[in-house]
Amino acid sequence: QVQLQESGPGLVKPSQTLSLICTVSGGSITTKYYYWTWIRQPPGKGLEWMGAIRYSGGTFYSPSFKSRTSISRDTSKNQFTLQLSSVTPEDTAVYYCAGSRGMVQTSTRDEYDYWGQGTQVTVSS
Repeated sequence: QVQLQESGPGLVKPSQTLSLICTVSGGSITTKYYYWTWIRQPPGKGLEWMGAIRYSGGTFYSPSFKSRTSISRDTSKNQFTLQLSSVTPEDTAVYYCAGSRGMVQTSTRDEYDYWGQGTQVTVSS
């Protein structure tokens, strides 16, 4: 059974870079045709698709976040990471990682095969 677990700092100061890790267990992030995605939900708002990394390492970003976002992976640890630079209080959200067989560029939870429990990140000085 594949499980995803997000980890990272719960509090980040404005202008800093937010870094989150998603650790995948029960399956490999290099399994063919799988995509590993970051999604967030600001308070009182809907889910936002941020970007994804495919099994072969290629990356895809939402235009809304592309200039500030980097997604990478560590295959030796079976982890993929999100870096979001120049954060502001508007980046306060619950951040989720998810996995799907095939590319999914929506934030509809049912379209993903795997979904982490989410981690709260607050941007505040």
